[in-house]
Amino acid sequence: MAGLFAGVPAERRRLLRTAPPGADLAARPMLATLSDRRDFAGGWIFERKLDGVRVLAVREGGRVRLLSRTGQHLDATWPETVAALTEQECADFTVDGEVVAFSGGRTDFARLHRRMGLTRRRDIEASGVAVTYYLFDLLRVEGTDTTRLPLRTRKSLLRRALTYRSPLRLTPHRNEGGADLLAASRAHGGEGLIAKRADSSYRPGRSGDWLKLKCEQGQEFVVGAFTEPAGSRVGLDALLLGYYADGRLRYAGKVGTGFDRRTLLSPRERLDALRVPERPFDGPVREARARWVRPEPVAQVAFTEWTRDGMLRHPRFPGLRDAKSPREVVRERPSGSAGR
Repeated sequence: MAGLFAGVPAERRRLLRTAPPGADLAARPMLATLSDRRDFAGGWIFERKLDGVRVLAVREGGRVRLLSRTGQHLDATWPETVAALTEQECADFTVDGEVVAFSGGRTDFARLHRRMGLTRRRDIEASGVAVTYYLFDLLRVEGTDTTRLPLRTRKSLLRRALTYRSPLRLTPHRNEGGADLLAASRAHGGEGLIAKRADSSYRPGRSGDWLKLKCEQGQEFVVGAFTEPAGSRVGLDALLLGYYADGRLRYAGKVGTGFDRRTLLSPRERLDALRVPERPFDGPVREARARWVRPEPVAQVAFTEWTRDGMLRHPRFPGLRDAKSPREVVRERPSGSAGR
């Protein structure tokens, strides 16, 4: 790995620092801001928005660790990813990326959900779900903190620092994009785009230097109740959803479509263990069959739009999120404007 930084211009090498421990760098990942911006001048790059699970990987001291965006350890959940990173010639790095599962050539969160939470080898193999780890950023390599470098430089180093073979992939990007590229993503059933300023540094927390451009509306919601199944339905009938505003859980409606037999049955035991007598939502909920739960599970939900009274229209359930704090779940509102 000698000479990895040789191609970095001198003025940029001055931005390099001795790196803190890898897990410290990974503790607060950079997050994208939802935006309805569609017009972009030069100086941006565009990645495909992946429908998966954010994972930061740390290799140091002969050990590989996988961390969620909230710091949960995921080593046992994605063992093939740990193995691939352990085999790398480079023995010291912190990288950022997304674990996905494919169905029909597209990333499929519902399929990935069948793997989430499984840690025993035989259960993982029985799921039949193969995963891919797409890397898109480099925070540290060879004891050096790279977060202050421009994004293009970090991507160039990431490409050269590691070897990419299944299940590792380097996230491709385009140098031009906007409305036309988003329309092409929509036509191919894609999730959308992530637009990133090409000269931006890697900074913890949500940033306007990374923008989410979605084809379909969707976000995470807190589950505050469920309803019992009826007829031939099993497990549950619907999940009642909310988000936090001013410290209170606001009701946003219920989702009862997008489930298969497994996703109807698997949450039920967890929800039963969270049953509480009092409504967790702020304000009335007109659902006579609701079974209240502690607002801890977080669900990923796709929908067509918000109604005027703040309810979801045509919601669809891809799956539960394992690595999200419920108090972080707020109503996502696009920044910017379509004409900008």
